[in-house]
Amino acid sequence: MPLMRRGGRPGLIGMAARTAVVAGTATAVSGRVARHQEAKAEEKYAAQQYEAQQAAADAAPPAPAYAPPPQAAYAPPPPQAAYAPPPPEPAAEGGSDLTSQLQQLAALHSQGILSEEEFAAAKAKLLS
Repeated sequence: MPLMRRGGRPGLIGMAARTAVVAGTATAVSGRVARHQEAKAEEKYAAQQYEAQQAAADAAPPAPAYAPPPQAAYAPPPPQAAYAPPPPEPAAEGGSDLTSQLQQLAALHSQGILSEEEFAAAKAKLLS
């Protein structure tokens, strides 16, 4: 063996070689241990993330099978009643009410809203 001296102990080169082998082995082992620990840490992190997602999915209400589009959910407001004029005020004492009604009929007749026959019938009804 060339690494051994004649006296039974290794020489300087043998000691250097032995040291290199031990150091290389230690480096390889420590690197493998570090990679193994890193892989375990990543596995644990992934498991925690999966559990958190499952818990969030369990806590959230289930999504409906069908959700109508937003346009279908909108309904236009119901139509409002047209503005109705207030009822006429009660007639004062005497013939002023009859006079105002006759004036209204005459105005409707002059505007062409009432025909001659309709005007005569309404006038006769008021006067009777």
